[in-house]
Amino acid sequence: MSARQYFFIFAVISPILILLGAQVWPSMIWMFFLVVPIITLGLIDVTQTRHTIRRLYPIVGHFRYFLESVRTELQQYFIESETDGMPISREFRSIIYQRAKGDRDTRPFGTVFDVNRAGYEWVNHSLQPKHAIDFRPRIKFGGDQCTLPYMASPLNISAMSYGALSKNAIMALNRGAQIGGFYHNTGEGSISPYHLEHGGDIVWQIGTGYFGCRDDNGDFNPVTFEDNAKRDVVKMIEIKLSQGAKPGHGGILPAAKLTEEIALIRHVPMGADVVSPAAHSAFSTPVELLEFVSQLRTLSGGKPVGFKLCIGRRDEFLAICKAMLKTNILPDFITVDGGEGGTGAAPIEFTNSVGTPLKDALVFVNNALVGVGLRDKIRIIASGKMFTAFHILRSMALGADAVNSARGMMLALGCIQSRTCNSNHCPTGIATSNPSRNNGLVVTDKGARVARFHKETVFNLMELVAAAGLGHISELKPKHINHRVQGTNVKTYAQLYPGITINCLLDEKTVPEDWASDWQDASYESW
Repeated sequence: MSARQYFFIFAVISPILILLGAQVWPSMIWMFFLVVPIITLGLIDVTQTRHTIRRLYPIVGHFRYFLESVRTELQQYFIESETDGMPISREFRSIIYQRAKGDRDTRPFGTVFDVNRAGYEWVNHSLQPKHAIDFRPRIKFGGDQCTLPYMASPLNISAMSYGALSKNAIMALNRGAQIGGFYHNTGEGSISPYHLEHGGDIVWQIGTGYFGCRDDNGDFNPVTFEDNAKRDVVKMIEIKLSQGAKPGHGGILPAAKLTEEIALIRHVPMGADVVSPAAHSAFSTPVELLEFVSQLRTLSGGKPVGFKLCIGRRDEFLAICKAMLKTNILPDFITVDGGEGGTGAAPIEFTNSVGTPLKDALVFVNNALVGVGLRDKIRIIASGKMFTAFHILRSMALGADAVNSARGMMLALGCIQSRTCNSNHCPTGIATSNPSRNNGLVVTDKGARVARFHKETVFNLMELVAAAGLGHISELKPKHINHRVQGTNVKTYAQLYPGITINCLLDEKTVPEDWASDWQDASYESW
């Protein structure tokens, strides 16, 4: 017999048996009140048409949905090993928690990684490691066209908007930035009062929705931009062209997470998803992008201005490089977001299958700027899965001057990787607008955790630099990182990611063969 048939037999027989039994043992009548709700649930199951499992297996089918609802927790706590958790393994989550809490972060009994597997990476140490080294390094942002340069930390908070994160999470991140002396990127959701609460340095991100500097039609408003950009806490401006988790798609804030306060800050209507357009309306060509960079630099009073993108078509980035040569307008920095970047909400195909991964993108951007002779004038920021000092070191060896971390900072706040950021049901109060949850996140405590994670990670970064026999992070080169390709085949990043010579793209005769097609297709007049 089927489960449905068993249920109908149970639904008919059990009340009769209870009533008959109550004739002998009156106390059995209470069972009637237990069985009736079960029968009612079963009747609902077999008559509804939406869920086949419940229809075929009334009552017991609910256990399938319950187990599915706790699958992430069961996977994390009882099944996954230290290294196979995704998107962030327990090994990395644990080290972030330990450093954020100030707990011991050393490891006994050797590495848990398989050092012989394909893909394993390590840094070359020196027999003459450095001892006198600056453990609080700074990187200058701001070129010749900038009058208010900024000295940045090598590790900073990546773009996460208020709305995507709760107000307490934003305040805690900014408090951590203020304590530790590093910057806090606002994300495209604009500058909220919570970004200003503790006075931490801010990088204001301007997205396609122009939140915080838009008019009633959603277009860029230079007046409101200038008012915000000239705040003392705003140290740099970042134009968001695209992001790694959903390049070419635009941003999404689900309606479930939209409050009246957020709608007021962003200047958007209530009741619908807040969707940023896929492309900007303030510019539509590479030259216009750089003119927009110059405009924002002027309106901000001379602060560093750059742009963020996930690399897609190579010729389009090369078109920007040609526009730099044509106009002599240079961004102060370029943030390279890897295709493995995270977000609160994105279509799964975009998350899984669109955008160049960080290593490949970083190498390409660095080489492109070298090829046009502009690398020494523009800073590069890398963003994408930065959890430990080695991750930062690896990106810097490939050309980054500094890095941004989003998920690392969220874990420092207490994120448990429940992957419910898009549902407004975040269990830790970090990615939800539900007051009953986000009020449980104590700003002073979590802000201190963020600052500790930053301090310990930068300290370990500089210890790795010293162990490599180097005096500063700027001395890191691709040759310092090894990658096991397969078996005994080991290559350095210098071999895996060959560079190009300075100014080689400026002469048709010296353009490398594998760059020629993209360089020829690139035009500063259009994308």
